[in-house]
Amino acid sequence: WESVKFHGIRPEMLIDQPSIEQVLPGFYQFAKETVLVGHNVAFDMRMLQLKEVSAHIRFSNPILDTMLLSDIVHPAHRGHGLQAVADRLGVRIMGRHTALGDAMATAEIFLKLIPLLAAQGIRTMKEARLASQKSLYARLKY
Repeated sequence: WESVKFHGIRPEMLIDQPSIEQVLPGFYQFAKETVLVGHNVAFDMRMLQLKEVSAHIRFSNPILDTMLLSDIVHPAHRGHGLQAVADRLGVRIMGRHTALGDAMATAEIFLKLIPLLAAQGIRTMKEARLASQKSLYARLKY
């Protein structure tokens, strides 16, 4: 019930909807051989990993986390939540706490972070991933 406050998905909305085990293989096929970009993606990846066995898949995609990248670009700022980063970069979130709204905001944030990272000499995915590991947020475990 606590999560309903954030995303608005109520139990009755899930009646007759496919299970995660049914949906996840399709997402896996869609996303395989791509880089996954997300905000605080460690949380999302943990949720996916909990269902890998029952869905008969295993995610091994490279990941870029805009929360970690924000911390690298703006280390003096204390807030690196999605809303704080969006506000700082001038990104308007349409549909906060919805899959599409948060995904679109994350994509726009990522695009705005690219030149800021480049200004720090971070130009490749490898460099971005290595820099991300220096963020204190990289130590978060879910």
